[in-house]
Amino acid sequence: MAMNRSNDPDREKLDHRAIALQEEDLSKALSGVTTCNEAEHKKRRIWLFGHFGLADGLGNFGNESTLQAILYHLRRLLPSFEIRCICTGPVATETTHNVRALPISRTIVNSLRSKSRVGKVLRSLFIGLPCELYRWFEGLFTIKRTDVLIVPGTGLISDACGLRGWGPYSLFKWSMIAKMRGCKLLFVSVGAGPIYSRLGRFLVKSTLALADFRSYRDTSSLRYLNSIGLVTTNDRVYPDLAFSLPKDLITHHSHRNRPRPVVGLGVMVDAGKYSVEKPDAATYRNYLGNLLILVKWLLAREYDVRLLIGDLCDRPATTEFKALLRDRLGVFDEDRIVDEPTPSVEALLAQLAECDVVVATRFHNVLLALALNKPVISISFHQKCTSLMQDMGLQEYCQDIQQLNADKLIEQFCQLEKNAARLKHMIRGKVTECRKALDEQYSLIFKDFLP
Repeated sequence: MAMNRSNDPDREKLDHRAIALQEEDLSKALSGVTTCNEAEHKKRRIWLFGHFGLADGLGNFGNESTLQAILYHLRRLLPSFEIRCICTGPVATETTHNVRALPISRTIVNSLRSKSRVGKVLRSLFIGLPCELYRWFEGLFTIKRTDVLIVPGTGLISDACGLRGWGPYSLFKWSMIAKMRGCKLLFVSVGAGPIYSRLGRFLVKSTLALADFRSYRDTSSLRYLNSIGLVTTNDRVYPDLAFSLPKDLITHHSHRNRPRPVVGLGVMVDAGKYSVEKPDAATYRNYLGNLLILVKWLLAREYDVRLLIGDLCDRPATTEFKALLRDRLGVFDEDRIVDEPTPSVEALLAQLAECDVVVATRFHNVLLALALNKPVISISFHQKCTSLMQDMGLQEYCQDIQQLNADKLIEQFCQLEKNAARLKHMIRGKVTECRKALDEQYSLIFKDFLP
């Protein structure tokens, strides 16, 4: 005969026990969620600020190498911290570096830009100003529960590309927001200059005055800031952060199989106001013309030439340069001019590794070549290039772009080749010193957070 389940005392005990276990499991689950939320709430956080991200034909490999270096050492020294980034290319930065990233200045309202002066004023008053106030409040919410805001390296301390974007105003805004939130503010191995406007100088000095720590990648940056009125008594000088890229990324082994020696030639777009206050188009034409003479000389002496870039915006410059080569040299073996895509810092390092000698204009083309122990000639478009070559003991292999001379370039090249073995030994020692100095800086700035 079938038993009535509702009157079975053993079954009732089992049901009560099952309910008790379910309640216990639910309680543990809820406790786990609470603990997880509390852990997320209490998790220590670092924000980085900079002109980072390679996408849509925009992005600088020097800045990217700087970001890669600081991320590597943050993750090595402070693995429990969450790292986030405020940058110009947040989508690319998230994808490439696996960090949450936000734009430096988010578009709040898409509206037509007026061409009339009155329309521009009205747009600024009724759209621009309210949107910017909203961005300030949004920034205050973004930076909450943050320990440190770091400006890692790069040449952000300049108004050559304007005050907004990644210029002095945005840097001031996010620095002020960080201090309002009680964060530490660190400027680590940054480059400075040029700063042309009074407002730019005011914003730069006001921003740096907020900092808890300031260091510059060269003495010339410190002196420049001192010359515009910033008190730099307690500031320090450390090498560029790209010298601290992880060693497994900096390989000294070339995998090329070309029969002739290879000269890496870094071609750069017109630097404009980043080089001088009143740029002259003739300087850029002279620059390309002298590089053409050098390449013609190299090809005649059985060198191959690899074209290098330091920024995605340099691609049109290499295209123009190759067109000029065809016009000036007529028929030549184009296989001897190597021009390959450069999608990443890793690709650039691989291309540099295949070169025997490098002649470059971009600052980080020169620096990364040195990190790979390559003899280098620098075509200096900015004081940072000259300072780097002086610090590395290579000042005699540097030329100012404003007075670039092909005959002198060829003379420097011959001298560089002649002294290559001695120079490589010296470069290796200097790079080792730079890495040790940067290890010292990382220990110094993170000492309050190290376990």
